[in-house]
Amino acid sequence: MPSAPKSIASRIDWCRQQSTQACAPLERAEWQAEEEGLRDALFNRDHTTQYQQGPLSVFERYAMGLQDGHAMLRAAAVNQHFATPEVTHGTHAGAHAAR
Repeated sequence: MPSAPKSIASRIDWCRQQSTQACAPLERAEWQAEEEGLRDALFNRDHTTQYQQGPLSVFERYAMGLQDGHAMLRAAAVNQHFATPEVTHGTHAGAHAAR
């Protein structure tokens, strides 16, 4: 699933960039939570209970990152399943090489 980790990595980078530009501590925490949610989806982790103890907006951003990350992984799996394999003329298993 090469496209999902790449798209998640891009989104993680975006969150990190936004976090460094955030002026308010709460906004910074929200971007960091979204980033961690994306990472958790990628590495099959879940820190939902930890985020439930903090500000609601931070918890919501974590949950959004986690859900979006899972959705990106599922979409990549579906794309991989339905992708047509690249076949070079005369080199696939059914080629008539003996002629």
